[in-house]
Amino acid sequence: MPDRNVKQMKITKGMSLSDLVNQYHQAGVLGAGRVARATRIVHNIFDDPKYLVFLAIAGPMVPGGLRNIITQLVKTKRVHAIVTSGANVVHDVLEALGNHHVRGSLHADDRELAEQQLGRAGDVYVETAGFMKFEEQIRSILSKIPEDQRTEGISPSELINKIGEQVKDKDSFVHQAFLQKVPIFCPGILDSMLGLHIALFSQLHPLKLNGLKDMEILYEQVHDAKRIGAIILGGGLPKHFTLGANILRGGLDSAIQITTAREEDGSLSGAKLQEGISWGKVKAEARFETVIGDATILFPLIIGAVLEDLDSK
Repeated sequence: MPDRNVKQMKITKGMSLSDLVNQYHQAGVLGAGRVARATRIVHNIFDDPKYLVFLAIAGPMVPGGLRNIITQLVKTKRVHAIVTSGANVVHDVLEALGNHHVRGSLHADDRELAEQQLGRAGDVYVETAGFMKFEEQIRSILSKIPEDQRTEGISPSELINKIGEQVKDKDSFVHQAFLQKVPIFCPGILDSMLGLHIALFSQLHPLKLNGLKDMEILYEQVHDAKRIGAIILGGGLPKHFTLGANILRGGLDSAIQITTAREEDGSLSGAKLQEGISWGKVKAEARFETVIGDATILFPLIIGAVLEDLDSK
């Protein structure tokens, strides 16, 4: 019978992230065990060239400090498709325009913040004046798209690709996605500041968004892939879009999800990945792990441990 005793963790001087996560694996219980299993799944996905890798991003992950890690994964071709909310695209471009996010407080007086023209996302602030520069940039980018393309209909991913072409910031994941030809799917693009300015532009100039075109691009990617893995941060529409795209091929082959949502209310965000088996979104034989926790804490730990090990080979 294999040794199933919990191995007590030990912190040693100079230990690496990989060493730490390996101790999580030896403990194998509670949250530590789930983080260790998720890390091994991501390691296998990144180490297997047959995998097409989706990164689904919901929640304020750019304001939360994950921008450079996302960019690194795109730049090094570890990720081949991104599904995100419009907000993360907006905040990436805001950073590219020099409007940095500021550490704040959960207990701030929001009336005072409004007077100071600061918007708050949790304990992160952003100057609302930066959105004026953002509006100017988006209007300029939209104006440069040939009118016949705008009239025929441009998909959200093609539009974000145009934005990535114009945003000249090496730390921007939108820019790096343009350079690496990584599509950024944004099924809820209108539910964002980007969507607002697209709508305003369309009142004065010909512009049609064609969401169905993105479905064609997405299904072509999925159809041609030998294996598909997904790293899902949060839940919501990015998670559902990623899972739903894989129904036509019988589901994902491997996946991890990091979420703070709970499953008792039946929400998609809180649903464990195993629930996806019943819908054909995750294969019954797939390797998957749902980790309950804050993605701004756990995602860097998991990715750091995986890349440390892979880059040492």
